[in-house]
Amino acid sequence: MESFYSMLEFECLRGCHFTTRAQAKTEVFTYIETFYNRKRLHSTLDYVSPEEFEAQGKSDSTVH
Repeated sequence: MESFYSMLEFECLRGCHFTTRAQAKTEVFTYIETFYNRKRLHSTLDYVSPEEFEAQGKSDSTVH
């Protein structure tokens, strides 16, 4: 869990200054939903993004 927070801070929040808590929440949500969960390479998925991993699974299942 610590690595997630350090990555969040480094990739998303470094240098950002928010005037409201709502702005910060929106920025964190956007980072998680548009990059971290979809495009970031994950070691548990053999270093492919979740989008690629799902696409590979769908293409593998259509071949059989």
